[in-house]
Amino acid sequence: MSDFNNPFADLNSVELPPGSSKDTNRNKPPRKSRGRVDIVRVKAGRGGKTVTLVQNFVGIGLPEKEKLAKEMQKTCGVGGTVKEGRIEIQGDKREEVARILTMAGFTPVFAGG
Repeated sequence: MSDFNNPFADLNSVELPPGSSKDTNRNKPPRKSRGRVDIVRVKAGRGGKTVTLVQNFVGIGLPEKEKLAKEMQKTCGVGGTVKEGRIEIQGDKREEVARILTMAGFTPVFAGG
């Protein structure tokens, strides 16, 4: 089998283009704002318990809201749920929730009490 002609025999690794680096996220431009969301602290009608509501999402589906809610619950160490298109987090966790929403590309605004 000495008649085998290797098509790659003449290639030199110096001529190959460089591979992509693993730190591609650092070179990406900041994500475009995904819109304003309101963060509200509510006590009324909840037996004296404080709840942080995140509402007025635009263009975001239920699966993404559930994913954000899960991340908020884990970060804040509390319970929460998604009801009627809003995310409800137990306790006054407005600062932590705002930080998570900012990282997700939203513009959080503290509204109400």
